[in-house]
Amino acid sequence: MARYDYRCTSCGTTFEVEHGMTEHPEVMCPSCGNATEKVFNASGIKFEGSGFYNTDQRGSGSCADAAGGCSCCQNA
Repeated sequence: MARYDYRCTSCGTTFEVEHGMTEHPEVMCPSCGNATEKVFNASGIKFEGSGFYNTDQRGSGSCADAAGGCSCCQNA
């Protein structure tokens, strides 16, 4: 189950609802009972360290450990 923020289009109340990612329930405001809209927020995920960019390089031996090697090692 995922948690989603909803905002009432009438009174502006913001609240959280838990439902499945594939579900699209009709959510009503708990304060006034009017229609709501889903609020989209920026994620709090921050990628730091090595291994997240194309410019990062793997440690030595990672290519040779694969069964049969890889095309980068065989063409050397």
